[in-house]
Amino acid sequence: MLLIDTHTHLYLPEFNNDRLEMVQRAIYSGVYRMYLPNVDSETIDAMHELESQFPDNCFAMMGLHPCSVKPENYKEELALVKEWLNKRKYAAVGEIGLDLFWDKSTFEIQKEALETQCHWALEMDLPIVVHSRESTQESIDIIKPLANQGLRGVFHCFSGTAAEAAEIVEMGFYLGIGGVLTYKKATLKEDIAEIPLDKIVLETDSPYLSPVPFRGKRNESSYIRYVLDFLSESRKVGKKELAEITTANALELFKGK
Repeated sequence: MLLIDTHTHLYLPEFNNDRLEMVQRAIYSGVYRMYLPNVDSETIDAMHELESQFPDNCFAMMGLHPCSVKPENYKEELALVKEWLNKRKYAAVGEIGLDLFWDKSTFEIQKEALETQCHWALEMDLPIVVHSRESTQESIDIIKPLANQGLRGVFHCFSGTAAEAAEIVEMGFYLGIGGVLTYKKATLKEDIAEIPLDKIVLETDSPYLSPVPFRGKRNESSYIRYVLDFLSESRKVGKKELAEITTANALELFKGK
């Protein structure tokens, strides 16, 4: 079975001691493509370096994460994102979005950064990768008018309601599903129960949100199989068929890049 990890921060310091072995472990286990979302100016070099080491397996995105949208420098950070988007081809504009869990005080400039990057993605015909922690509906409200103009993408680590899931899919976007699906107290299984499988992609968000049985430990791309196993059981679909569907979805999302 060939799988794709659509969202994984493998360039972060948590992997400094065994990064190459960890990536090779993922490839050996069948995870043959890993998409790397950028965070901010401090992660660009490490992300590019990993991509250059595994050009057939690791694919960089470019964007400014909402938690890095700060009053003192977000305009400079956005300018750097635009500079890189103009320099070379990326798989997507990401990771972008809203985060109302950590800091509500920056909501207005988070919205400005999201809208700006969405317009860039539309102009460049790139998908967006959306972070929407505690802000799913707010993110939908900003993105929906642009989706009507052709903007496409994925709501990574989807954590909204069933109604929000349906609205996202109706917009033509995908839902990124990861380790949270395996948590006992999570309602994600129920919230996506009616979502067509052809609108779901798999992710790890490594090194965060490890699936059971690794919850609380560092996550890595090879663990995406545990998400596949859980989704296969909950949706009563064979693992091989589910792998084929979600891999095809990811290739369509990123247009094979």
